Amino acid sequence: MRREVNMETNINPVLAGRKALVVGVANDQSIAYGCAKAFRAAGADLAMTWLNEKARPYVQPLAAELGAEIVAALDVAKPGELEALFETIQKTWGRLDLLVHSIAFAPKADLQGGLLNCSAEGFATAMDISCHSFVRMAKLAAPLMTDGGAMFAMSYYGANRVVANYNVMGPVKAALEAVCRYLAYELGPSGIRVHAISPGPLKTRASSGIKDFEFLLNEAAHKAPLGELVDIMDVGWTCAYLATPFAHRVTGGTVYVDGGANIVA
Repeated sequence: MRREVNMETNINPVLAGRKALVVGVANDQSIAYGCAKAFRAAGADLAMTWLNEKARPYVQPLAAELGAEIVAALDVAKPGELEALFETIQKTWGRLDLLVHSIAFAPKADLQGGLLNCSAEGFATAMDISCHSFVRMAKLAAPLMTDGGAMFAMSYYGANRVVANYNVMGPVKAALEAVCRYLAYELGPSGIRVHAISPGPLKTRASSGIKDFEFLLNEAAHKAPLGELVDIMDVGWTCAYLATPFAHRVTGGTVYVDGGANIVA
């Protein structure tokens, strides 16, 4: 039986007054939504984005539910949209404290065809949207984090071990984890901490593109010492903790939120 803990009724507003940008909410099953919900429960003010007009009807009600002060469309593949978002943040808040990057994409044919069959164009697209966009966000966010801050990027176990059918996203997530380490090094003198978060498998829209994903879910639950799958709020609460002063000297590492599955061979 799954053990449920209702954190929302017990958490203190330790992030009150903090300004948080959460990128990657697609619906109420998104990891990014779990992060936004946890940040808000801890008192943070929110900025949230949707990918395009198709996604807007799913994301806008969630932003309204959480009282997001800034909402906007953001497709990191479209020139100028990222810069426009940060200009809005600058004009509205004048600063930023927290950044969550929870976006990933690879063309379906390149994702499902195995790494050997991944085209150069598909590899470049996956790397740009899933990895380098975090670098671009960090460059725009850092000047706004005048009192320090925290940045988060979402990885997966397939960055470090071969996971069947994860294909091109394995190398891409490995690069993302390396980016987090190097950004932590570069931004540390400014008091900005950077975390790669590695959740166990979750049923999200992004995961639906991975072949035999149900097998990964069952295997993860079987391997995890806690004997349970994680959910989006487990990820959100972990990020909320890392965003607080309680974790003010934690940076650069990959934080696993998987019930301990990563420690089991």
